[in-house]
Amino acid sequence: MAKLSLINREEKRARMVKKYAVKRADLKSLISNSKTSDEDRMAAYKALQELPRDSSPVRQRNRCQLTGRPRGVFSKFGLARSKVREYAMRGEIPGIVKASW
Repeated sequence: MAKLSLINREEKRARMVKKYAVKRADLKSLISNSKTSDEDRMAAYKALQELPRDSSPVRQRNRCQLTGRPRGVFSKFGLARSKVREYAMRGEIPGIVKASW
């Protein structure tokens, strides 16, 4: 199990990303629009830089929803590889069966 502080940090980052998503998208569209004047583009750059760092989705880390493990996470299930195997062996994940040939 991951430290509770690390799990809480990731949850906080997810909330920040959700809170600033629209504002960040608007600023990025202003920057990438070729019809925007240079002054407006520079103002948008500055406004984008003044947003909190944790509002960027790149800073998020996929973690297992059960254990908080940061590595070996299947994004399809949101679980770490060990938990995917555990649930698959019990038959609790539909469509997943042990390979045999």
